[in-house]
Amino acid sequence: MAQAKSGDTVKVHYTGKLENGTVFDTSINRDPLRFTIGEGQVIPGFEQAVVGMNPGESKTTKVPVDKAYGPHRKEMVMAVNRNQFPVHLKPEVGRRLQIRKADGRTIGVTVADVSESSVTLDANHPLAGKDLTFDIQLLEIV
Repeated sequence: MAQAKSGDTVKVHYTGKLENGTVFDTSINRDPLRFTIGEGQVIPGFEQAVVGMNPGESKTTKVPVDKAYGPHRKEMVMAVNRNQFPVHLKPEVGRRLQIRKADGRTIGVTVADVSESSVTLDANHPLAGKDLTFDIQLLEIV
């Protein structure tokens, strides 16, 4: 039976958990995740975990911060004046927003704090700075 290797396109079911066991994402009850190993379509630690698996095999793997979404970077957190927000937009802690940068690109941010005068926005990935655990089942090598 063929083992998954770099260059293979695979289909997997997965459940991702934080260190405390909280599930942050799962493909169970929806289409499996399909990606090509070695193309950077998923985080490095997840990709590395699939290498060497056989179709039908399941495993649980821990993915450290440096092989997941990287460390939480303080320079990606910024406070903006409350009056810079559109009047119709009510910033709430935890809310995800899209902001347009000066170069026209949009980035996702999370509202981290709200005061009367400012709103703190965090442009880090929501899972940055966290070690992750994945339950992975390799369904097939396409």
